[in-house]
Amino acid sequence: MATLGELTRQHTDLNRDDIDHLLRLIGEWGLLADLSFADLLLYLPGTDGTWYVMAHVRPATGQTIYHHDYVGSPAVGEEVPLLAKAYASGEICEGEFGVEGIPDPVRMMAVPVRTGDRVLAVLTREASSRSSRQPGELERTYVGLFQRFASMICEGLFPFSGPVADSSAAPRVGDGVMALDEEARVRFASPNAVSALHRVGIGANAVGMRLAELGFNDSPVRLAFESKLPVIEEFEQTPDVTLLARCLPLLSGAERRIAGGILLVRDVTEVRKRDKLLLSKDATIREIHHRVKNNLQTISSLLRLQGRRLTSPEAKAAVAESVRRIRTIALVHETLSREPGDDVAFLEIVRPLLRLAEEGLQSPDRPVRFTVQGEGGRLPSTIATPLSVVLTELLQNAVDHGFPEGSAGGDVVVVLDNADGVLKIRVINDGRGLEPGFELNKATGLGLSIVRTLVTTELDGTIAMRSGQPDDFQAVGLGDQPRGSGTVVDLTVPV
Repeated sequence: MATLGELTRQHTDLNRDDIDHLLRLIGEWGLLADLSFADLLLYLPGTDGTWYVMAHVRPATGQTIYHHDYVGSPAVGEEVPLLAKAYASGEICEGEFGVEGIPDPVRMMAVPVRTGDRVLAVLTREASSRSSRQPGELERTYVGLFQRFASMICEGLFPFSGPVADSSAAPRVGDGVMALDEEARVRFASPNAVSALHRVGIGANAVGMRLAELGFNDSPVRLAFESKLPVIEEFEQTPDVTLLARCLPLLSGAERRIAGGILLVRDVTEVRKRDKLLLSKDATIREIHHRVKNNLQTISSLLRLQGRRLTSPEAKAAVAESVRRIRTIALVHETLSREPGDDVAFLEIVRPLLRLAEEGLQSPDRPVRFTVQGEGGRLPSTIATPLSVVLTELLQNAVDHGFPEGSAGGDVVVVLDNADGVLKIRVINDGRGLEPGFELNKATGLGLSIVRTLVTTELDGTIAMRSGQPDDFQAVGLGDQPRGSGTVVDLTVPV
């Protein structure tokens, strides 16, 4: 479905400020639809003289009369003269018209949407003209509040200009409504609002009293009346009850005189309890990651102590490789201990891995430079941990086979690309190429066996290893290298 911005650019010549005004209006009109118990539609005249439906909202408190979506379609029925009259006069107009597929006439209130001294559009309240019952006090009060807002729209006082708090998480009409007069006295409280008052220990009849006299936190009301802007505030009314309140002032006249207000109240106690529980669980999980990291470092230290007592070069090398793999896993847990949730930015793991490789794999007579290019995105720990072990083995292999003892050293570049749910990793070095006839599936070394097993089973990915080509080296900034030199490892993992 096309957005309001797209439709206005397509059919009108409104400027950015005009469009922003309309966007603020439809950002608030869920409240208006609930108060009016009816569908609200926004009509704009196009540059070709045709009226178009630009937006539509259905009420959560009543039944819609339109089961089809008319947004983007032209208005060609009996409603057009009423729209034109409201637009030209700048005053609220009412009337009835027939709609195909609806047995009863539709009752329309057409409200001109004004900004400054111009009318931009027409907002309509459309409901069935047939009513089988008399409206009760709640419905009469809500519709009266809608009419107050309609007058503000007609006068250019609504939606509110300037910085307004985000209303996406604000209380709705169904949560609880208190209508206030110009002196901030309660003149009506909905049943849900009365229930909210009872939950905080206020059993007195609120009508005719100020909130402060009831012992209720009136801070949102005072701030809204003073600033003449909506105010959203969350507070603990009692140690056991947390309320979210939003107050919208009702304004009148060019001097923007306070004529009353509407206070919406929602009990968010259980939501905040769940939030605190989630925060507690998240802190616990991070503490667990921290302790696992510490335990792995302890194991690594014990292995290093054991390695110093060994005399066999092969045994020392095996212990050193084990220490390196354990440090890699510990690095992942260290990163997870600092990150909220169970996901981790893979780049924050790759960079320390490269530093570990520089410390443990290169030597002064064989300098090897490690660099990383690209972004790996955020990965779950179930992927990040085995992938880190794989990358460590590939860096080890790149140094051992690409730059053997006695070589002049070189560069190892890790390229990360995470797109369309697939993480691609390329490890390329400009050292010695692969032996003729090399096949990864037939490699017997422990490191490549670990890599192959983790990639194909635990990560459900693919891996390929080949000698480098001139284009490979130029793509990562390693200059011109002869064909067949260096090694390129391509790793693909679904994430």
